[in-house]
Amino acid sequence: MNRDELLEHLTEDILAYAMRGSFPERELARSIKPEQLDERFEEYELLLDLHFILQDDVVEFIRTLPEHLRSIRTETRTTSRTRRGTVDGRINWGETIKKRHSQYPQDNSIFVCDNRSVNYDIPENLVLKRLISVIHRTTREAEEYLRADYDWVSETWKGSENLIDELQRIVERNVHVRRIRDPDTYEPTERMLTTAADSRHEVYRDAASLLRSRQRLFRGEPEEIRRLLEQTAIAPDDTDSLFELFVLFRFVATLEDLRESQPQFKTIATDRQEVARFDGDKEIVLYHDNSARDRDLSFVAVPDEDKDNPSRTDQVQLIAQEVAGNYFKKDYRNHTGRPDVIVLEIISEDENEHEYLIVEVKNSTNEDTIRRGVKETLEYLAFLRVNKEYVFGHEDGDYFGSGWNGLLVVQDLEEETASLEEQSDREIAILQTSELERELRTILEEAVE
Repeated sequence: MNRDELLEHLTEDILAYAMRGSFPERELARSIKPEQLDERFEEYELLLDLHFILQDDVVEFIRTLPEHLRSIRTETRTTSRTRRGTVDGRINWGETIKKRHSQYPQDNSIFVCDNRSVNYDIPENLVLKRLISVIHRTTREAEEYLRADYDWVSETWKGSENLIDELQRIVERNVHVRRIRDPDTYEPTERMLTTAADSRHEVYRDAASLLRSRQRLFRGEPEEIRRLLEQTAIAPDDTDSLFELFVLFRFVATLEDLRESQPQFKTIATDRQEVARFDGDKEIVLYHDNSARDRDLSFVAVPDEDKDNPSRTDQVQLIAQEVAGNYFKKDYRNHTGRPDVIVLEIISEDENEHEYLIVEVKNSTNEDTIRRGVKETLEYLAFLRVNKEYVFGHEDGDYFGSGWNGLLVVQDLEEETASLEEQSDREIAILQTSELERELRTILEEAVE
């Protein structure tokens, strides 16, 4: 599966799950944000705004903003007040005479005074103020990253770091911007955006266009989501996170089809709790990225401290070599590694039994990488613990479960490899991307039953 196909699938998945409010937005944000970003950017809306301000036209808007602010539009508003014995403003003699004759006969101390004031709170300026506020808030959150030399910043803010300081000065000191009131939560309205879009002034037209682009992104329109995945939300060459997210969505979709029901999606906490839960006679819980701390699950790949049973680590090395050799029909030497995983927990509450499916994802067709994935998957199985107790291999020495407890997902290979049926007697299964839709249900049925 090439990058374009992967992006196409993920766009559909995000629209189907995350944008309908079911899949946890925090999990989605964590999967697609640059690794360098801290946990603040696991807030989905903040990550979207980061993507928004990284666009070239946003940076160009800020670059030309000081010049445009010199010709900002205002409206003059006249208010009339009735005064007795004093004059406050320009006397409106026509209204003064009317007022004296109608309400204050023979009282020559009554004056109606007109006061003219400049109104900044016109629709176009509220649109402009909202856009400036969004860009300013996001640049403040991401300032340390925008000033650094990260690839995902693209070329937009590189060499333009002084714009961050300029934007700060505009927000704090520009008299025109400061006189515009802060828009209410619901503002700008569509009517305000239309007024700005139809303005003769370029700055208002641009502001309306950019805010509408941001609205499309937050609504999750397909082209905006694809652009989010394709351009600035992740490092251009890093498709590993996207591939892992794609596999996670395949699990959710297949389990939905298998259970004929929708899961309960959970908000992802900082320590990576469950992603989804399916109710039934056997409860199914889906975790992602070394999660499940609330279940006291852990993976500790260290040799047994029990001197009478030193073979657990040796078995990992041996079986990894055998599985990879069986799959590629070659002999190999072993080496080590440590990836992230997807964990499926199957809970039989009546019998208080728990089963696990450990899934490793390798966005690669390289044989050495796949061999490393085999070894790492076996490590996870062999060293999977619940409440500090090993899950597999207590008595019979079968450290890897039944053969349906471990799965490695890799990219599509050109050469022919062992089918899922041919792998049925092995300790783990290996599936290529194109096989997921067809074979994942079989694996999940075996794991759940």
